[in-house]
Amino acid sequence: MPTLPAERLREIGTALLVANQVPENEAATVARHVVNANLAGHDSHGVIMLPNYIERVRAGQIVPGAPFTIVQESPTTTVVDGNWGFGYVINEQAMQLTIEKAEKNNIAACTVFRQGHVGRLASYPLMAARAGMIGMAWADSGRSPKGVAPFGGRAARLGTNPWAMAVPSDLDGPFCMDFATSAVAMGKIKLAEARGQEVPRGWIVDSEGDLTTDPKKIQGGALLPLGGPGEGYKGTALAAMGEVFCGLLTGLGFGVEPTGRHNDGCFLIAIKVEAFRPLLTFRKEVADFAHYLKDTPPAKGSSGVLYPGEVEHIQERKRGAEGIEIEEATWKKLGALAVEGGIAERLGFA
Repeated sequence: MPTLPAERLREIGTALLVANQVPENEAATVARHVVNANLAGHDSHGVIMLPNYIERVRAGQIVPGAPFTIVQESPTTTVVDGNWGFGYVINEQAMQLTIEKAEKNNIAACTVFRQGHVGRLASYPLMAARAGMIGMAWADSGRSPKGVAPFGGRAARLGTNPWAMAVPSDLDGPFCMDFATSAVAMGKIKLAEARGQEVPRGWIVDSEGDLTTDPKKIQGGALLPLGGPGEGYKGTALAAMGEVFCGLLTGLGFGVEPTGRHNDGCFLIAIKVEAFRPLLTFRKEVADFAHYLKDTPPAKGSSGVLYPGEVEHIQERKRGAEGIEIEEATWKKLGALAVEGGIAERLGFA
């Protein structure tokens, strides 16, 4: 697999999007988000998604340059219509507005609807953490086709509905959580398929409801909820709440809309730490707590405890120094798009 520095991948991503009628500022935002996902080790949300986004732009399902429309607001709340713009662009703007309202009023929340895929969800709470706030984001794919079977079922009725939170701290890396309410993100199944790899047993079932390790059999089958075959009721409950906050509260609804247009609904919160505790004290105590967790004697066969978000921080430092590996199938797709756009030589694909 080719290995490239993050900056080169951002350049490639931006250029490919611009070649497909995406404004340069939006293209740079999308490229920054997907490469940051690669840096954090979340390759399922990285540059592997670019061909898919370009396909959606060409099909008119993502609208470059779409307006950011505030439908309803108060000093502490906002309802945003993304008008089918790039989720990265719309959601980032919505989170920034939520942070600004929380700065004035201590806490603020926002719902967003009619936007494209928002990518790695932690990106938005991390914006709040950098501003000295606790941030939260929840996402749901609206009424686009579902991928997760509720506990006890074999047909997909729920989205992966990821949930993320981040808090400010004095740690070198962010203290944050970000996980799907399914056993795994759908992108990891697609990534395994692209790499010709099997997936762990307990992640997916085939069309007959049988557990399988073949990622191709997700077609007609379903992801299992977080907790898998044994305790998937926990993931089902979390996913159902995600549908309420991001599907019903946003007005997207539930079930599946026939056209299958991807429509990320998001619920965002920013909480000003200073409204409850001195920020410097809080940051120090979060770091102290993380070190307290890390000081736990390791279990047999374990290399030790990591605080939430530390895995991504380690990956980011490693990949930032050594480069990011891109699977051959994705690299070929990017090269083909460069040829189509007449920019293959400029981007080094010729």
